[in-house]
Amino acid sequence: MTGLYEEFRIAVHSVWQRRWLAMAIAWGICVLGWLAVALIPNTYESQAKLFVQTKAILPENTGISPVERQKQIDTVEQTLTSAANLGKVVRGTDLGKNLVTPREIEGAVNGLRTAIKIKSEQDNLFEISATMSAGGRSDGEAATLARDVVQKLIDIFVEENLAGGRGETSDTLRFLDEQLAKRQKELEIAEQKRVKFETENLGMLPGIGSVSQRLETGRVEINQIDSQLIAAQSALAAINGQIAGTPQTIAGGASGGGVNPLAQAQGELAGMKARGLTDQHPDVQALKNQIAALKAAGAGASTSYGVSNPAYSSLISMRAERQAAVTALQSRKAALQGEMNAMVAKQIQEPGVAAEQARIARDYEVLKTQYDKLLADREQVRLRGQVETQTDAVRFDLITPPSSPRTPIAPNRPLLLIAVLLAGIGGGIGGAFALGQLSASYPTAAKLEAASGLPVIGSISQMLTQAQRDERKRKLRLYVGSGGALVGVFLLLLVIEFIQRGSVV
Repeated sequence: MTGLYEEFRIAVHSVWQRRWLAMAIAWGICVLGWLAVALIPNTYESQAKLFVQTKAILPENTGISPVERQKQIDTVEQTLTSAANLGKVVRGTDLGKNLVTPREIEGAVNGLRTAIKIKSEQDNLFEISATMSAGGRSDGEAATLARDVVQKLIDIFVEENLAGGRGETSDTLRFLDEQLAKRQKELEIAEQKRVKFETENLGMLPGIGSVSQRLETGRVEINQIDSQLIAAQSALAAINGQIAGTPQTIAGGASGGGVNPLAQAQGELAGMKARGLTDQHPDVQALKNQIAALKAAGAGASTSYGVSNPAYSSLISMRAERQAAVTALQSRKAALQGEMNAMVAKQIQEPGVAAEQARIARDYEVLKTQYDKLLADREQVRLRGQVETQTDAVRFDLITPPSSPRTPIAPNRPLLLIAVLLAGIGGGIGGAFALGQLSASYPTAAKLEAASGLPVIGSISQMLTQAQRDERKRKLRLYVGSGGALVGVFLLLLVIEFIQRGSVV
């Protein structure tokens, strides 16, 4: 412990002996360091916070889901620092002043890329910041330029989200319209081919789909016709039964006030023929027999006769209608059965017809599905564009406008001034100590004894006269004054720095 203390005393004595050298080194380091600190340009930062609301009142099937909108915002955030957008910032602010050549603009863009930061915080809160150095411009100009750059970035940010999304919608609609027109032509050709094939090969078979499906539909319809035919035949039989039990005429009075029975019967016969009944029809034959009987009996001249029964005539008309319905159903069944038989025979003779029909139907369905999907996509994109144009699907709220910086964020001159002062003091002490180590002096008797290897009897203290003591005091005052001046310059620089920090316009 004693040895360490002795070494410390020796080091302090060595430095003190060369204190003016230490002071000179300290002054030199401090002056140069403070000059370098003064030459460092101030850097000003402007910040703004922008809130982007992506929630939409409309449902997600409109095509603007929060996830998709957030993806769009992330894309804009990534492309905001592209060369094109940074070029807009350069040309829209004082950064582009006096820049003429593309090389100069490119250099400004590269410098701006490192000066701006876009940070996405939670809840869709974006922080946009820009730092501008006062190199080549005043502090006020640098602060204003930082604010202008942030404002321009915000304008581009909003423009990229709104105008960019609408431009993308227009391009998408144009592409979908082209595809729809192409698919529509292909669908029309496929439809014509399908109709032509069905006309040539499937005839009047009902239904849609393949040949087997149409045949099955035909069988179902024949079963329905059979049911209807049974019901119609039953109704016709019931009418015939009623006619058999209904007399054709009823008893009449004198001829003076009645109608001639022969003329009435002949009128009914004419009406039956007008309805399409042939001479072989039982009713027609019965009426003809009645007319013949009336003629033979001289009914036209008799004063007493039978009147035609109206109920019988009504039943005859109903029977004609029922017979027509039965005939129509029988004709429809026969035609349908003939078509089915012809199709079955054609399948046996030409097995490829069914395969060809299936291929044509499949191609048509594929084209129709594609067309319907494109049509639905186009409607969705169109609705999405209307939502973006007419609603607040995305809303921008400027939480914190671009700040006008009053103090520089860099450099930290007070800290640098202190660091230079400490470096100067340390450098002075270090220089004096190093020079003392290089000299061959022995500040203590023990040091001399250790260096020479000879015993040292003792040491003699220096005796100073009054004049020498006064001289030493004067030099000490000068030394203290020099050190105080160094500290005073440091304090003066601190005061100037704080005054300048508050004077940015």
